[in-house]
Amino acid sequence: MSTERTFSIVKPDATRRNLTGKVIDRLESAGLRVIAQKRIWMSTKQAEAFYAVHKARPFFHDLVKFMTSGPVVVQVLEGANAVAKNREIMGATDPAKAAPGTIRKDFAESIEANSVHGSDSAENAAAEIKFFFADTEIVG
Repeated sequence: MSTERTFSIVKPDATRRNLTGKVIDRLESAGLRVIAQKRIWMSTKQAEAFYAVHKARPFFHDLVKFMTSGPVVVQVLEGANAVAKNREIMGATDPAKAAPGTIRKDFAESIEANSVHGSDSAENAAAEIKFFFADTEIVG
């Protein structure tokens, strides 16, 4: 198993309901280590740039509106096979299809307000980490 880094966001629906600590506990209990973290309120410009890959999709504007509706917690996580581990802990994007005990099954309000975002590959993790964090902020 290789140690790697991944990127995570605790979304506005979860921060609004004070679930940040519970989400972080799930990540840490599964063996992931938080090596960088900050609470921010994404601007529209940031959200549009971050989710630019979805720009042509019908849900893009709703996604940007949702992600700018309240504070989020952006994180860099580190651990053995961190990308796959984080995705396993998060559960399926649609909480109705997520496995019992996953973050999305237990905390999500809907497919959009699904409490967390996580990188889907090591390459995307590296780009997403760089989007929000300077190297000096990652202090594992």
